[in-house]
Amino acid sequence: MADNLTSEQRKKNMKAIRSQSELENVVSRELWKRGWRFRKNNKTLFGKPDIAIKKYKVVIFIDSCFWHCCPDHGNFPKSNQEFWEQKLQRNVQRDQEVNDYYNSISWNIKRVWEHEVKQDLDQVIDELSGFIESCKSH
Repeated sequence: MADNLTSEQRKKNMKAIRSQSELENVVSRELWKRGWRFRKNNKTLFGKPDIAIKKYKVVIFIDSCFWHCCPDHGNFPKSNQEFWEQKLQRNVQRDQEVNDYYNSISWNIKRVWEHEVKQDLDQVIDELSGFIESCKSH
């Protein structure tokens, strides 16, 4: 399907996209309720993790199925395919660079897919709590 917006309208729409998604807010709210204290979208850390706990060297990323090319749910738009393929593949490459960076400095990194949060939020929060707890004891 062709884009039915002018380039100015599309630019305005894209500018309106926030750095924090509702998905990130839901996850962080639940972790906060369980007593975990953290910083969201910390600009001082590489890759600006969605959730960061420097004390335990923990970074958590909540990846959108579209923007991060989920193998189960990721898809490419039908229009302007060359642009989207380059853009989305660069996101995947950047994710790998971020993973490599945190692994190289012995930080604990966890990535959660959007569809996992939508399917079973409680299970994701349990897993993240367990992950943080295990990092805490190191």
